[in-house]
Amino acid sequence: MRLGLYTFAALALIVIVGAIVYTLNPNYYAVEILGLNLSLPVAVWVVLAMLLLFFFTILHMLIYGLKNYFLQRKWKKDTETLEDALYWSLVQESKEQKYALPEVASVAKLLDKATLTLNGSLEGLSPRLSNIISLIKQINGGEYIDLKEHKLSKVFKEGNPLLIQNRLNQLEIDDKFIETVLRASKEYSEEALDKALSLFSQKFDFVKASKYSKVYTSQYFMTLLKRVSEEDTLGLSPDIVNTFIEDLDFSCEEYIEMVRITSKYFTPEENLTLFKRTQSENEQAQGAYLHLLFEYELLDQVAAYLEEFDPEDFMKYRALYTLKKEHSGYRLENIIESNACHGRKS
Repeated sequence: MRLGLYTFAALALIVIVGAIVYTLNPNYYAVEILGLNLSLPVAVWVVLAMLLLFFFTILHMLIYGLKNYFLQRKWKKDTETLEDALYWSLVQESKEQKYALPEVASVAKLLDKATLTLNGSLEGLSPRLSNIISLIKQINGGEYIDLKEHKLSKVFKEGNPLLIQNRLNQLEIDDKFIETVLRASKEYSEEALDKALSLFSQKFDFVKASKYSKVYTSQYFMTLLKRVSEEDTLGLSPDIVNTFIEDLDFSCEEYIEMVRITSKYFTPEENLTLFKRTQSENEQAQGAYLHLLFEYELLDQVAAYLEEFDPEDFMKYRALYTLKKEHSGYRLENIIESNACHGRKS
């Protein structure tokens, strides 16, 4: 009941009761209190008793009303805190929250260390939660979201899965961002760098790629190399290949694949000069150098090269050399599997 209505009803009742009592008994009643002799009509004593009861009733209502008011304020504050906790859990940046009510804290504290993944759709959420859920769905769906435009640039910390996914999405649509990642590779995740290299190797040429040779990988260099064709050599040159060889670690198999391709576009002198120097510095390139010597039918140089190693080394190449000395019709692929590495005994 509202306090004003209760007060009106109580006072009306007191007046009515007082009037009835006075009508029934207009006599006085005397009471001695602390040496004072009070003589008042009986109706007045009844009204005083009812007023005293009314006063304590109002006091009781005010006290519990105030307690409920503060309790509701705590619930409201905890509701806002809980919404904040849900927000940060959704963006996978959980933060420690403080709750006013122990009953809420004992359950909601779980959100301080948890992240939420939404399946399906929900209605009736607050605008803040609805908005961030919509953006998360867009990011996970492959769309790029401008975080500054949505005032989220300071929400995601480095390493956040949503931030990483958003950057991967941006790489798909923004060639300038690809180079941004390569230029500042240490500022981005391994996933972003890997995708940037993959996309760069599918879109650009060796001249541009050579600027980022120190952040490249042998895998994506080979991806770029396999795009070379008669129609477009992508700026491939011995100097550029040498730049990547100096900066990257290639496997024996990758070196062999490399010479299979470069032999189509470099002169024999360019190829031999490049890989003779390379094999002297890196034994992984020795098989590739032998491939070139066989490719160019330089059998005397093959013999001289093999003499530098133990008889157990390069057994298949030795077998091929022996066969070619006797039957010139044998070719490299007759003995050596494509890109197979038959090198020195460890």
